Amino acid sequence: MARNFTENRTRNTLIVVVIFGLCSFFYLLGAWQKSGSGGGDRIQNWVNEQTKCAQLPNLNFETHHKASDLPNGTGSSNVKPFEPCDEQYTDYTPCEEQKRAMTFPRDNMIYRERHCPPDNEKLHCLIPAPKGYVAPFKWPKSRDLVPYANVPHKSLTVEKAIQNWVHYEGNVFRFPGGGTQFPQGADKYIDQLASVIPIAEGKVRTALDTGCGVASLGAYLLKKNVLTMSFAPRDNHEAQVQFALERGVPAYIGVLGSIKLPFPSRVFDMAHCSRCLIPWSGNDGMYMMEVDRVLRPGGYWVLSGPPIGWKIHYKGWQRTKEDLQNEQRKIEQFAELLCWKKISEKDGIAIWRKRLNDNSCSMNQDNPKVGKCDLTNDSDVWYKKMEVCITPLPEVNSVSEVAGGQLEPFPKRLYAVPPCITLGSAPGFSVQSYEEDNKLWQKHVEAYKKINNLLDTGRYRNIMDMNAGLGSFAAALESPKLWVMNVIPTIANTSTIVTFYFSVYVNTDVYNGTKAIPVSVEAILRCEGFSTYPRTYDLIHSNAIFSLYQNKCKFEDILLEMDRILRPEGAVIIRDTVDVLVKVEKIANAMRWKTRLADHEGGPHVPEKILFAVKQYWAVANKSS
Repeated sequence: MARNFTENRTRNTLIVVVIFGLCSFFYLLGAWQKSGSGGGDRIQNWVNEQTKCAQLPNLNFETHHKASDLPNGTGSSNVKPFEPCDEQYTDYTPCEEQKRAMTFPRDNMIYRERHCPPDNEKLHCLIPAPKGYVAPFKWPKSRDLVPYANVPHKSLTVEKAIQNWVHYEGNVFRFPGGGTQFPQGADKYIDQLASVIPIAEGKVRTALDTGCGVASLGAYLLKKNVLTMSFAPRDNHEAQVQFALERGVPAYIGVLGSIKLPFPSRVFDMAHCSRCLIPWSGNDGMYMMEVDRVLRPGGYWVLSGPPIGWKIHYKGWQRTKEDLQNEQRKIEQFAELLCWKKISEKDGIAIWRKRLNDNSCSMNQDNPKVGKCDLTNDSDVWYKKMEVCITPLPEVNSVSEVAGGQLEPFPKRLYAVPPCITLGSAPGFSVQSYEEDNKLWQKHVEAYKKINNLLDTGRYRNIMDMNAGLGSFAAALESPKLWVMNVIPTIANTSTIVTFYFSVYVNTDVYNGTKAIPVSVEAILRCEGFSTYPRTYDLIHSNAIFSLYQNKCKFEDILLEMDRILRPEGAVIIRDTVDVLVKVEKIANAMRWKTRLADHEGGPHVPEKILFAVKQYWAVANKSS
């Protein structure tokens, strides 16, 4: 008994010592890992690697140029597989349908504006690609060549044949870089602008091209590190915006009509119109006032074509000298009212520069017929009527100060803290939080690249970020091989109203993603479609969109819209909570997407997960197979 007692006591003592030793070891290990010294991070990364979510071995991010059979429905039995739409819907753009448009008034181009279908008229099927659809050429080849099968519309090649917009050559369209007002090519035209505007100095980074045609100006400005948002209506000039996006150039379907442009104030360094057929002298200068709203202080407005150069070209334009002279006189008067200074008029091109602040010309703007715009905030423009008023600029202390602060030239602008944050006019944001957001998204993007190693290879040219925040995702991806359409949902946190623009766009004074373009995301708020053609984006990124719109929009409506605008074999990255992503993945599988659910880069215990998906290739020809 004595011996047993001694053995038990020895065993208990040993157990206590072992437990105490283990506790001490793990305590020290935890302290060591938390301190950031040694190899604690490597241990955590190894554990994460061993416990990450299972991969789907057949997930493929590579491009295939031939059709493959539609896979069997792989979604949950709770979600019925979505069927392909009829082939008549290959170019279906829900808010820009011609039949619906023709029921609206012609005044101020109202019938060319967005008019979205009610819920009972929405399609709940998959938009097919046209017969023979292939992956677009890689940039920069895509700038000049587009496969005919992808945009099988020849009307522009006939209508604009002598103006060098686009030529049809066998199985491709060729874009020689010409335009109605630049018959010698976009390069020569841009050189003329650059002789007056400091384009090469990085001071002009974002531009707006109204009535863009096939967006050749924007395509060639990219060589100067200028990102141009081009827009044109969906009218009798068939597929012009579709051509622009197929070329890999930022563009959307839009028009200067009766509602404000879907951009916040002061976001573009330059605005441009080359024979864009906009009546600048009409409506008491309302359209020029809208351009003034979106131009930065000190920004440039370029107008070429009628009535500029009327003394030489009036016969070719089949208008009288008096008519053209009167039109230009009105434009000059509105420019003076807006305190724009004309800095050049030569060879049919006129260039004005916007005032730096309101103090420099306040007397000119004290016109009893034209008051200051009374906006609750600069972001309150989504579906808001355009008005005859002048948008006031932020207050300054001297006539030489740039209203709102001076931005850094590109590329410094990419990560420089915006003036509105350094000056303290962006509630809820500080220099520290801004820089932390940059670092966070650099980390996220690096994690994405480990899963999809094609992310920065040029495989994805047109990218959309559906909830861009400060634009740090776009900044982390910065590359001449791609561009990012930054989007801000309309119901995002309104406490940051000074900083963000919630009719689904983003303030480029605040967001640091200067590789991105600010534009609206009409699929949000009203659960509407985007103002873009089908198959126009190579990759879509979504951060917490589904959590944000839970109980507001149907998940399937958002996903069907993502499927519509995504190219066959395009990729999707959705970051959200695990319970949301489980629901999203079921619907995605029912849409014939290949999916993979992956852990957060912080490890399997983080509730936020990442869903990677690839849209399968299929087209009209094999719809029934």
